[in-house]
Amino acid sequence: MVYKLRSKVRKLRQESFFDTGDYRQTVILAGAGRSGTTWLQETINCQNDFRIMFEPFHSKKIPLLNHWNYRQYLRNDNRNDRFLVPATRILKGRVRHKWIDKYNQKVYSRKRLIKDIRIQLLLHWIKHNFPEIPIILLLRHPCAVANSKLKLGWDSHLDDFLMQDELVTDFLSPFQKELENAKDPFDKHIFMWCVENYIPLKQFNKHEILVVFYEHLCTGPEQQVERVMPFIGSTFSSDMLDKILKPSAQSRKDSAIVSGVDLVSSWRASVSDERVKRAIDILKIFGLQDVYNEGDMPLLDGTKALDVFSAQ
Repeated sequence: MVYKLRSKVRKLRQESFFDTGDYRQTVILAGAGRSGTTWLQETINCQNDFRIMFEPFHSKKIPLLNHWNYRQYLRNDNRNDRFLVPATRILKGRVRHKWIDKYNQKVYSRKRLIKDIRIQLLLHWIKHNFPEIPIILLLRHPCAVANSKLKLGWDSHLDDFLMQDELVTDFLSPFQKELENAKDPFDKHIFMWCVENYIPLKQFNKHEILVVFYEHLCTGPEQQVERVMPFIGSTFSSDMLDKILKPSAQSRKDSAIVSGVDLVSSWRASVSDERVKRAIDILKIFGLQDVYNEGDMPLLDGTKALDVFSAQ
């Protein structure tokens, strides 16, 4: 009986809420799937300050976007209503859907937190057209991401990148042959990680976006959350540290948190040294070898991530 009552209350909160803020009260948290975005989302929202909008740019789930590419890229000067109108509705919180609102627990909201794993190629367009929106980009070691996706049977969706002519012209033409020739499932996920992170790291300047590394969240959570909260105009709370020590709603049952080090290196039990080396060779194709190498930890902190390409 208690469980049923809680379920009804949760469903009511997900379907019956008021969202009165404009797009300037929106925060975007982006990152590859299996990189810890839900974990960070739940930490940021540990006091239920935000309306949670779960992956609202998923074009295969949201009818408003059924004319979009699955992982849409847009040039900054694209003001076509086919893109601008639905994006504006989403960023203003003027859309409701069982997919988007399934984790929302806020009944009356002026602020919203968008967590999405498919909008890395759209982030610069969003920042150009909605400059007041703070954007967090979360990165995790590509081998950890690829390993987790393979365990879940996820596809790599490289074709969704290559079918977009403007994306190929603007960014992917130097890598097109390698992307087309990728056959091994692990390699394809590494290529996907590279595309998703290469483009925003290439596009953004310092202070336009906040880059956070998953590994640093694991090993130094307080310092990282203290970076995140003022960036999004919120206040750090000690409650956040309690939350970050718990698995997220999207974590697999076999990913119980033991320590930061375990979370950082657990993928190594499933990934051979040969695959790690191959992954770093792929990163070198994109010039991302200064972000990660064969080790567990990133080679730089989040404040330096946007210097990667300016330093090359």
